Amino acid sequence: MKKKILLIGASALLLCGCGKIPTLSNGDEAVVKFNDGHMISVNDLYEQVKNTYGLNSLVTLVDTYIYETELPKEKIESADSYAKMAIKQLQDSYSSESDMLTYISYFGYNSLDAYQKGLYLSYLQNTAIEEYVKSQITEKELKDYYENSVYPNMTISHILVKAETSDTATDDEKTEAEDKAKETINTIIKELDKAKKAKEDVAAKFSELAKKYSQDDGTKNDGGSLGEINLGSLNNQYDELVEAAAKLKDGEYSTELITTEAGYHVILKTKTGEKKSYDEALEEMNEAIVEDKLSSEDSNSYAVDALQYYRKKYDLDIIDSELKSQYGNYMNNLINSARNNN
Repeated sequence: MKKKILLIGASALLLCGCGKIPTLSNGDEAVVKFNDGHMISVNDLYEQVKNTYGLNSLVTLVDTYIYETELPKEKIESADSYAKMAIKQLQDSYSSESDMLTYISYFGYNSLDAYQKGLYLSYLQNTAIEEYVKSQITEKELKDYYENSVYPNMTISHILVKAETSDTATDDEKTEAEDKAKETINTIIKELDKAKKAKEDVAAKFSELAKKYSQDDGTKNDGGSLGEINLGSLNNQYDELVEAAAKLKDGEYSTELITTEAGYHVILKTKTGEKKSYDEALEEMNEAIVEDKLSSEDSNSYAVDALQYYRKKYDLDIIDSELKSQYGNYMNNLINSARNNN
């Protein structure tokens, strides 16, 4: 699982260059000399950079070290592969380097190398936040999730009715199409109710109605059969059907409107399989709970808590008093922003 979340770390404007790099042994040595004898020393440059990109660069260096130390090798390799792939896709999308540089400048970068490093660090940061949130999950949360949100495999059939409109449809036309689709769903449910009352074969009736009404061309001629499915079986598109089916007994059909991205549905549950054991479901439960938390309104708070945890764990001590003050203000702003967004 990799769910995108709001990144709250400082983004560094990293400069990329090549050529001669002076080897300096102390801060009074010159990095620039003038013909009149004046020079710009390492200390002069440090003071200037400190007050411009200093904090961003410092946070980038700190976080890169912490995450590369904290995370396992495979996670670091995944971050590296992700960043390289993103650069390759960017190069495939733009015909010139100038266009690429214009694009990445919107994100505060002035070179592809800097942009790649930023993507790499962002991936590491997201991964570290996920690992932190996972470590905070309680046994009670896991047991509650297992009880209420882990389902057995279920064999389900469905009838899909879409609210069909054109891209140029007005709001009134869209509402009319939705009302018509809902009316069709209600008609299907009434016909199933009628068959049930007459003690007819409800499964056979459902299959008949699927062939007549369903707009899922892939299943309608098979009576609407989706086979044995569970959460995520159909790329999460039909997870609402699984959740609705969990409330039904075998042989029962839904009597309330079910809505998904695809449209409106009636479902028939024909068979319930075995539910995974707690231990078998443990990994997917952890991932699901993490995803839920990082998709919630509290996502910024979780992210800030994670950043504080890692930096405290490594006993971060900033020697330069000015940078230390800047860093303190930066962290206070993050914390206050996270609180205000909750």
